[in-house]
Amino acid sequence: MKKRGPWKIKKTRVVYKNPWITVREDSVLRPDGKPGIFGVVTMLPGVSVIPLDENGNVYLTKEFHYGVGRTTIEAISGGIEKGENLLKTAKRELKEETGLTAKKWTYLGVVDPFTTVVNSSNHIYLAEQLNHGKSNPEGTEKIKVIKMPFKNGLKMVLDSKITHCATCVAILKIGRLRF
Repeated sequence: MKKRGPWKIKKTRVVYKNPWITVREDSVLRPDGKPGIFGVVTMLPGVSVIPLDENGNVYLTKEFHYGVGRTTIEAISGGIEKGENLLKTAKRELKEETGLTAKKWTYLGVVDPFTTVVNSSNHIYLAEQLNHGKSNPEGTEKIKVIKMPFKNGLKMVLDSKITHCATCVAILKIGRLRF
């Protein structure tokens, strides 16, 4: 029997898998010793980027997201491809989704979006000293780039108009570090 903290795993089975997520069900002995089941969703790890220009404006994306069934405003985000390091992914996603490139990059840390049943780390970056170019979004992305003063983005986080976990954490950290 395999241990996972105070839990004991008797058996694991994958119930669904695609290139981005795996859903598994574990037959377990709970910490109280009683039998049970536990479901875990494992997603590809990703990055989220907040570009900040010299005038204190942030660039965010506005896009319909299938999972939540609504349009959201959030950081530039994407999954880490096999063999790619975090910074390379961040630079690729920034260019693809917005056409922006940055000369200065600051790593702001990592967040786990929903620790109870989802395993999907998201690494966050601040991108500065921006240059504008042409975007090249993926076929699944219909993205509108929005430029706004940082303080407006911060207010949107505080008012729950921005709800994407990594975006919220990144904006709050940038606010603490820079403003």
